[in-house]
Amino acid sequence: MLDTLISSKTRVKLLLKFFLNANARGYLRSLEAEFGESTNAIRLELNKFEAAGMLQSEMDGNKKVFTANRRHPLFENLHSLMLKHVGLDKIVEGITQRLGDIQKVYLVGDYAEGRDSGIMDLLIVATRVDFEYLVKLVSRAEEEIKRKIRYIHYPSEEQIPDSIEGQAHLLLWEK
Repeated sequence: MLDTLISSKTRVKLLLKFFLNANARGYLRSLEAEFGESTNAIRLELNKFEAAGMLQSEMDGNKKVFTANRRHPLFENLHSLMLKHVGLDKIVEGITQRLGDIQKVYLVGDYAEGRDSGIMDLLIVATRVDFEYLVKLVSRAEEEIKRKIRYIHYPSEEQIPDSIEGQAHLLLWEK
C-alpha cells in the first residue's frame, strides 16, 4: 500500500526505519549497508526529511546520526501509519482482546529496528495464554499482512533473558 502512495523505495525504507520505532538511529553508511542502496539516494532523502523537521541529527565523531523528531506535528500520524503498513495494529488488537491475561507485547528483531524483513517477532508477557487461539490468530494475521509472525511467551518480565535487553525492542501494548 505505502509503495503505491510513495514512489521512492528509499523514502519508504527511511519512514519504516525511523517512524516504526522512534528509538531507531542511523547514519549514512549504516543505512547504505542496511538498505543496499547508494549513499547519494539515501543522503537526498535524509536531507529532505531533516529540512522538513521530521528527522533530527547530531554529530557522533565524524558521523551524522539521524533520529525521528518526536516533537514534529506529524510524528504520531507517521508512527501510526507505519504500524498499520506492517499490520501491527491488527495483530496487537487481536492479541489483547481474547488471548488471556496479557501484561505487555513487544516487537523485537528486524521490525523493531525499522527493517521490513518479512518476519515479525513478537514477545508476549502474559501469566495466562490461550495458545490454541494464538495459533489461529497468527495464521490469520500472516495471511492478512503477508508477513511471517514468530512469537515467544514469557510468564513475567523477570523471566525475559538479558540478551533481549541488548536488542532493539518496541513496546506495542501494555496493560
